[in-house]
Amino acid sequence: MRTKVTLVLVFLNVALFFFIFKFERNWQTEAASLEARRRVLGPEAANIRSLEISSPTGTTVSLARNRDTWFLTKPLDWPANPHAVSSIVHELQLLEHETSFRVADLAKTNQALADYGLDKPKLTVAFSSREPDTGAATATPAMTLRIGDMTKDGKRVYVLSPDGERIHVVGRTLIDSLSFPIEQLRADILLTIPVFEARSLTVHAVGPDQTSGGPTAGVRIRIRRDGARWSFETPIIARASKTAVDLAINDLNALHAKTFNPPAPATLPSSNPALRVVLEGNNRHESLFLGEPVPIPLGPESKVPAGGVEYYAQLEGRSVVFTVVVPTNLLEVLRGAQESLREKRILDFDPRAVTAITLASPVQAGPPLTLQRLDATAGAAPDAAPRWQIIQRGEGTQGPQPLPADRGVIKGLLEQLTLLSAEQFKSDAPTTADLEAWGFNRPEREVTLTLAGTATPIRLLLGTDASTARNLSARVGTPTDPGSSIYTVKLDVRRELPLEVNAWRDRTLRETLPQGARFSGLKVTDLESKQVVFENTFNAGGEPATPPRDPKAVQDVLAQLRTLRAKSFLPGGFADKVSLPGEERAWHYQLEATLALPTGNGGEQTSTTTLYLTERIGGSQQYGGAKDLDVIFELEQPLLDALWSLLYGARDPGPPPPTGKA
Repeated sequence: MRTKVTLVLVFLNVALFFFIFKFERNWQTEAASLEARRRVLGPEAANIRSLEISSPTGTTVSLARNRDTWFLTKPLDWPANPHAVSSIVHELQLLEHETSFRVADLAKTNQALADYGLDKPKLTVAFSSREPDTGAATATPAMTLRIGDMTKDGKRVYVLSPDGERIHVVGRTLIDSLSFPIEQLRADILLTIPVFEARSLTVHAVGPDQTSGGPTAGVRIRIRRDGARWSFETPIIARASKTAVDLAINDLNALHAKTFNPPAPATLPSSNPALRVVLEGNNRHESLFLGEPVPIPLGPESKVPAGGVEYYAQLEGRSVVFTVVVPTNLLEVLRGAQESLREKRILDFDPRAVTAITLASPVQAGPPLTLQRLDATAGAAPDAAPRWQIIQRGEGTQGPQPLPADRGVIKGLLEQLTLLSAEQFKSDAPTTADLEAWGFNRPEREVTLTLAGTATPIRLLLGTDASTARNLSARVGTPTDPGSSIYTVKLDVRRELPLEVNAWRDRTLRETLPQGARFSGLKVTDLESKQVVFENTFNAGGEPATPPRDPKAVQDVLAQLRTLRAKSFLPGGFADKVSLPGEERAWHYQLEATLALPTGNGGEQTSTTTLYLTERIGGSQQYGGAKDLDVIFELEQPLLDALWSLLYGARDPGPPPPTGKA
């Protein structure tokens, strides 16, 4: 039984293979033959490298392909519109007839090529291709396709095959694609290297020679891409603005030719350009030469280009002279490229890499102040803000005194330094007299940034320019090389870069109390009258022994005391009086908070925190002082408001009690 089934299956497989080999193959061959018969052009049109379209009027348009780019060679030497040329090439490669007949059969019906307009064709298309089998650079002989009259219905056209043996009737779309005007066949843009491909930008402006009256070579500016950044190579070594350079290249790519073959200028733009712009890309470069401005004709019909100047121009390697309207803002950028394309942010560093900041002032007495970043503590989150400390060198034999620094203030300083921008580029080759006049012999500030992984710190020098009282002169370099570029910046050094330790110290005076710690008592005394303004004790649950007049104010004060912070600090340490601008104020209140800390044996250990307070100054200022911390500070607004309710609410007797009378 199994043998019979196996034999039947073998027989069926043999029959199936015979059917596929005998009949299916014939169907495919027949379909391929049918397709070949409908296609007007064969393999000779598979890789078209050149095209020439001629008409009886003598108009000839020639196109040639160089690598993957098409160029017009007649009637002008110019890059071609890739979309228009692709349309022509695809139309030829995919050209199909609806019917065809042999030229040799025309005599049987007393007809000739003239009856179809093919003796004097309306259009002649000659094209050539490389050898498809060898890929050789030599081109095959040109194939010529002659296009005659249209059919009576106007929907088709007669075409004579390249070998002259058959007449094909094809759709009129062939004539439509071959009849593009020259304005549509030429490329619309001048420079084709986009921003993402650009590797360098060179701008060479020519200025008048005052001695001889003729032109002379001006400054040649070259900007090179280095990874994601742009940098000047000539005439200075400096950073370029990525945004400004990218915008300039985009504006250059947006330029269009206005007119071709205008009345010839006195001098060709390529011979004596007023401005030469070179874009370099991947293994290619393009150059645009701007010559003389186009004279504006006099008369009522004369028009001045809106927002730009019209120049005679040429492209490198092209003899065609054309005109182009260059926007005024682009002209200003190109002619002033040394400044307009320069990076205005004068400091280039990663804030996360800064390990130390040193502030010094040679014009002021006192040691420099150093802000030092501390190593991350074990178990800290990777994105946690780093801890900093202040190190101020003591005078004489006194060693450095470290203090915790405020993370937020230092973060703001680093952000401000990264955004510090030049208002003006003053000089890239200052003289000794210039440096002295701009205050660099004794700078107002010296800011030194030490970076992780870099042996050489960055040093910023800020000098006082007597001619510009509102601005400072800046100079960026290293401790051994102060730098040759001078900038003008806006910066209030006394406010933004103070040398006082208190300006940088941590605003948190006492860390948050440990879990289990509680306040067991609070007392406020008026130091002038020696009277107790407020006093209360609290049980283990935080409930006051005597219900206060304003429970919320009491709880707010205790909450602020749990993590005591300062809004700002006054210079110097604790004193009996607070020295404010134009006056001195005595301490008006003494605040005593009793703190209970749990001990290991289940008991509690108490300690007292004492703060001295001034009266409230205005609506938003009140100062406090702590002897044990040796500091006088300005209270933050939440504590200030809570104390106001606690102190002055206690003095308010409130409404009189009810008398019981109706």
